[in-house]
Amino acid sequence: MAIPDLGRSIRPALPGVELRPEPGSFRDPANRVFHAGHDVLRALDETAAQHWRALADSTFFPPLLAAGKVCGTEELPAAQMPPSAAPAGTQDPAGPGHPAWAAVLRHERIPFVSHPYEWSFAMLRDAALLHLEILRAALPAGFTTKDGSAYNLQWRGIEPVFIDVGSFAPLRDGEPWAGYRQFCQTLLYPLMLGAHLGLDFQPWLRARIDGIEPEQMVPLFRGVRRLLPGVPTHVHLHGSVQRRSAATSTADVRAQLRAAGYTRELALATVRGIEKLVRRLDHRPPATHWVDYQRTCGYSGDDRAGKERFVVAALTCAARPRLVLDLGANDGRYARLAARHADYVVAVEQDPAVLDRLYRTLRDEGEPRILPLVMDLADPSPGGGWRGVERASFAARADADTVLALALVHHLAIGRNVPLPEVVACLAGYAARGGRLVVEFVHPDDPMAARLLANKPDGLFPDYRRDTFEALLGAHGTVEDRLELPSGTRTLYRVALGG
Repeated sequence: MAIPDLGRSIRPALPGVELRPEPGSFRDPANRVFHAGHDVLRALDETAAQHWRALADSTFFPPLLAAGKVCGTEELPAAQMPPSAAPAGTQDPAGPGHPAWAAVLRHERIPFVSHPYEWSFAMLRDAALLHLEILRAALPAGFTTKDGSAYNLQWRGIEPVFIDVGSFAPLRDGEPWAGYRQFCQTLLYPLMLGAHLGLDFQPWLRARIDGIEPEQMVPLFRGVRRLLPGVPTHVHLHGSVQRRSAATSTADVRAQLRAAGYTRELALATVRGIEKLVRRLDHRPPATHWVDYQRTCGYSGDDRAGKERFVVAALTCAARPRLVLDLGANDGRYARLAARHADYVVAVEQDPAVLDRLYRTLRDEGEPRILPLVMDLADPSPGGGWRGVERASFAARADADTVLALALVHHLAIGRNVPLPEVVACLAGYAARGGRLVVEFVHPDDPMAARLLANKPDGLFPDYRRDTFEALLGAHGTVEDRLELPSGTRTLYRVALGG
């Protein structure tokens, strides 16, 4: 099967297209990311442009680029640079007073941007290992990365990819890895929480964009826990050094390290040590009842076959979907089905154990079209960071051609007490204008719905009825097709939205 273009091919620049600054790209004044139509551009100042050209001519970077471990990148010729990103004498996209950009890069577009608190344990570990692999390749060639943040990585399906090309810089002797603290706070510490304590790291990362501070880790690792792998060095010693050097300038720290004989070889040995530690860290979240959902959900063979035919028909009734959201994906059964008929599928599941198992399975299969994400759809990822837009909310990122919401509505409406009109509006809002919603309504007399209702006061959900649900769907679009499954307690709908 041919793999569709997911944005890595190079296209001519789009003249006259207005540049839109990327809200999450402003912390490094030397370079900034913009969007121009479907193009992703990075504007560089003079120093950053010099670093980029040295990087492009290095021996280590082109192989990483060719292997897809770094996002596809090319420098635009001056003639193709958008007018608002051109060098001196033209309009400055960063605002008055900013030095003129000296060069502009064009990157591949990542199919769907995700955040580290939406990844499973194995995903975070694989992302950390890629970051370290890239740094380990860069150091002998005289380069380092200025950042160590998990946000510098994204995904093509189950493949992590490093996206912050502007983070590479020449290495100066005696200089420690500037990204070490970020790496600990956004990658290593979350992995330690899972591997050593069995805790889900996602709420910790979602709470603070800068990750977990050493001061937060130290109380969790006292007594015998302080001897667990990596804890003495990267938690207690790191925290102690950070406290002692709080009043010391970065220049003074570099001078002290140079005087102590800190070399490139020592830096490389440190990275190798961290990489060895990360490989040792593992966590298999304990199984929950959702792990066996496909076996326990009560579908008959006829129900399952009819449901699959309906989903396939919905995915093939119009142009091939660019993006499909499978909400409540569980073990990925319908995400895999969708991947046969769509360019890209984002499979969202709230249970970390189920999602981690799905990721590991997809990774073993080498599936390039499915991105699994951990998320509670009753509490989806909000906007975060500076002004609440530095990290876009899930709703802001979701712009799917087709939304699959199978065996989901009753969990939100009954299990989580979300009003049915809100559930329908939310699901419809995840689709692009003119997109489609494929949704399953579980009737109140279905065994699964009855089980949920049994735990609620009588009469709490008088509007949870099929006729009400159909009226709500009609308010958001046109019901093109429906199918009552042979069991008689579940109905599927295909809705053309925005009609």
